[in-house]
Amino acid sequence: MSGVIVTNPPKAPAEDVEALARYGVATLGEAMGRTGLLGPGIRPVQQGVRVAGTAVTVLSWPGDNLMIHAAVEQCGEGDILVVTTTSPSTDGMFGELFATALHRRGVRGLVIDAGVRDTQELREMGFAAWSRAVSAQGTVKATGGSVNVPVVVDGRVVRPGDVIVADDDGVVVVPRGKARRTAEASEARERKEAASRAAFLEGQLGLDRYGLREKLRQLGVTYQPYEEYAAGERP
Repeated sequence: MSGVIVTNPPKAPAEDVEALARYGVATLGEAMGRTGLLGPGIRPVQQGVRVAGTAVTVLSWPGDNLMIHAAVEQCGEGDILVVTTTSPSTDGMFGELFATALHRRGVRGLVIDAGVRDTQELREMGFAAWSRAVSAQGTVKATGGSVNVPVVVDGRVVRPGDVIVADDDGVVVVPRGKARRTAEASEARERKEAASRAAFLEGQLGLDRYGLREKLRQLGVTYQPYEEYAAGERP
């Protein structure tokens, strides 16, 4: 497997990344029309952490972390490393030593469609990671791959310079060209949810606020007193 290391790809503007960082993964996914979410199999190794940054992408051979070493050189302040493999892998391709090098360069976290290890050390040093698996299984450094090319994670294309936001709910990718309008749509959604939250605190039901009683009627769902329902159940 040969490959290419692309240097200095364009990135989403820092102000757009920071705007997106104000919102959770669920809000951003909804704001993009329920798109952009990576699958539920990519889970955080820590809790209570949200990161946002620009993607540096890696395509590696399974069980081989050579291209992660190559990618470290391409990473800088505000980036998030996104790693996938040419076929499924759960080997522990990333650990505390990689995290130390990336932390020194200002990288905000890792998303890997494979395994990580040294998870206690990652938590202790405050390096955020989302992974397919946790595995102590080691790797080799033997096969070429690519850095800063489009990659696919759980059917979702991630391009270098796209915005990655990750929290306890998972990971979302916001295409670089959609960062500004996604932030604006997320702000509008947050305002709408704040109004609904206030209404629910006052006792209003979602059935009424969202006009769902008519939806139930259209679907043929009826209300029935218990005694009447129970009588119909008797043999």
